[in-house]
Amino acid sequence: MKNYSIQEIQEKYDLELDKVINQIKKQKAKLVLLQFADGLKPCATTIVDFLDEKFKGRVEFLIWLGSCFGACDTPTGIDNLEIDLVVQVGHNEILPRY
Repeated sequence: MKNYSIQEIQEKYDLELDKVINQIKKQKAKLVLLQFADGLKPCATTIVDFLDEKFKGRVEFLIWLGSCFGACDTPTGIDNLEIDLVVQVGHNEILPRY
């Protein structure tokens, strides 16, 4: 499987990573759980590396490898972790553009 660069990923998908960065800053999150749609799981470490570089190690990122079949499929069994923010990263639009 090919490793895609962050540039290739951002060209192919509009992941709105700038909004993710802004939300992390706004909430002053220190531990962020990223839940990826199955089609984006191969890109997960590249995306986390990109975000990690933006925060210079001040934020810790976890990758959820369980299911993610849509916005209502939230991670379970994470109550004992002190997660500040959960971000679902998908590649399909919820609402079509007309």
